Amino acid sequence: MSFNWINESTAINLALALVITLISYIVIRRLITAITGRIASWSSRSSHGWTHYLGEIIGRTSRLLILLMAIQMGLYVIDLSPAWESRVSHIWFLVLALQFGLWMDAAVLLWARSALSSKSGHQRSQLTMTMISLMVRTALWAVVLLSVLANLGVDITAFVASLGIGGIAVALAVQNVLSDLFASLSIGIDKPFEQGDFVVFGDIAGSIEYIGLKTTRIRSLSGEQVICSNTQLLQQTIHNYKRMSERRVLFQFDISYRTPTEKVAEVAPLVKQIITSLEKTRFDRAHLLALESNALKFEVVYYVLSSDYNQYMDIQQSINMALLKELEQRQIKFGMPVRSLEFLEDVPVIQRASSDVDESRMVQK
Repeated sequence: MSFNWINESTAINLALALVITLISYIVIRRLITAITGRIASWSSRSSHGWTHYLGEIIGRTSRLLILLMAIQMGLYVIDLSPAWESRVSHIWFLVLALQFGLWMDAAVLLWARSALSSKSGHQRSQLTMTMISLMVRTALWAVVLLSVLANLGVDITAFVASLGIGGIAVALAVQNVLSDLFASLSIGIDKPFEQGDFVVFGDIAGSIEYIGLKTTRIRSLSGEQVICSNTQLLQQTIHNYKRMSERRVLFQFDISYRTPTEKVAEVAPLVKQIITSLEKTRFDRAHLLALESNALKFEVVYYVLSSDYNQYMDIQQSINMALLKELEQRQIKFGMPVRSLEFLEDVPVIQRASSDVDESRMVQK
């Protein structure tokens, strides 16, 4: 095989370019390794977590892109034609744009991972963080791709316009799906409820089992699974009972009108004494609310210092049992519906009236 086309000058330039490429590659690799090691030592001595993430981001530098950069450095010692000079200059931008995209992509992934693993990570939905990171990464690589195409001389104006028109057409075709998707994103960001919360809306009451991209699944009290669209769910007025730190309780009871006044005055302090003696309760008020037609009505308000419904029922049961016992000891009876009957003394009048009615009926017949 003949290599007559390679003269001495070309051979020297190629050898020099190869040496410069190897040296550049080694130097850049060593430099990145040194920077990463220095940042790692800083992060071990510093309380700031961003230094650790900075080291991980720089550590994501692509070896292939480093090699391409080193080859470009080696090509500078060779006299290239104007066409090749232009191509090499475009490769510079391609390498830098791709490496910048890799760094930013790593930063987004690290941010999502740190957000989920932080102390407040239980308040963040993994689905939401995944969606946000996916959207940001998609937008990032779209910008990188368009920048590379524009640098290569491609007219991206028509391309961007066609993408916009196509995006509008797709959005109109799948608007219900996109509506539920963004509703899911809204649930993840605003967090009106989370997995495990007990919610009530409309005639549905149950615990949140799963929050998906399109639907939310709720395990109702009767046992079946209720599947709701995210969009329709956010349009409801939702009562989230899991976030209730305390429960306000209002109840009423009646006592008889035959109760002496001095004993009626003892009822409100008695109720206060019963409620304050129980744990996880806070007494608010107890009053003689109204003089009803058949009983004296009392109204009581207190707070249960827990969101547990079973605990509230246990406390209310204890209050009711104590009221029964204390009122019985004081011979105070609860109010009952009373109906009184009055009889007329002049019975013959009633009989005559009834006979007159009978006579009138006979006449009509």
